[in-house]
Formats: sequence, C-alpha cells, structure tokens
Amino acid sequence: MARWQDVIDTAPEYAQAVQALFDAGRHKTLATLRKDGAPRISGIEAQFADGQLWLGMMANSQKLADVKRDPRIAMHSPSTEPPEDPTDSAGWTGDAKLSGRLVVMDDEMRKAVDPETPNSEQEGPPGDYFTVDIDEVVMTRLGTPADHLDIVLWRPGQPLKTMRA
Repeated sequence: MARWQDVIDTAPEYAQAVQALFDAGRHKTLATLRKDGAPRISGIEAQFADGQLWLGMMANSQKLADVKRDPRIAMHSPSTEPPEDPTDSAGWTGDAKLSGRLVVMDDEMRKAVDPETPNSEQEGPPGDYFTVDIDEVVMTRLGTPADHLDIVLWRPGQPLKTMRA
C-alpha cells in the first residue's frame, strides 16, 4: 500500500508540486465506478494530513455507494485557466491526477488527522472517511518552450518518469 508519505519520501519536490496543485482549490473531481461499471464523476473535498490523502463522503451519496462496491477511484486537482498567451509556459501551473483505492479510516486514524473529529458512535457529520492507497500520481505542465506538455508519472517502487506530448 502506497501512502502519500511514500510519494514525499521518494520524490519530495514532485510531491510538493503535486500537493500545491491539489491544494490550489477546495473542490476536486472524483471518479468512481457505478454498479454497471460506467464512470461517475463527482465533486469532492480532500486534504493531505499526517502523510495521507484523506476524504469523506456523505452517507447515502451515490459516490459512497460506488466505492463501497468497488474502492477504485481517480481524482483530479482543481482546474485553473491557462494563460492568454499560449507561449507563456510559466503562466499555467498545470494539473495533477492520482488513482488508487480507498481504505476506510477507523476512529483512531480520523483522530490522528483531526483531533476534533467525533467518534463514529458520537454525533458528527454522517458518512464515511477514507485514506487513499495510491497506485499512481500524474502531473501535467507546459514544457519549455511551451510547444509541448511534460507529463510526470510516479508509481510505487519506480523512478519518476517524464513523458513529452
């Protein structure tokens, strides 16, 4: 199982850049799989804490039903507008994506991330909370010069791989 801490430990500058892209806005996009196998995208809030990426889902939501059936997910960072000048490679911060499987957080894990979180037996926001077992992380940015994209891929146990498109 790869945690966010594994990305930090093996590629610290890359992890910092990817996390900045995810932290650039509150709302991310989450992809789950419906009962029939078709994809579903939904808005989601997620945060990095204690070497993990974690998120919560409201009780009775369709995305929660999806991940209870099949924990595989993909998540996209908030999107930002590219610069007006297409040659301005520094003007677009890029975007980040990751994929993996959700792992249900128990009360102890939730308390480690947020000491104010109530126990599951107590009142609090109804739903389930998860960490992500990460399969891969992808960061896409304009290259220099701005005539191509640089796509940087992280997978557990492998060196960073940069592809040009």
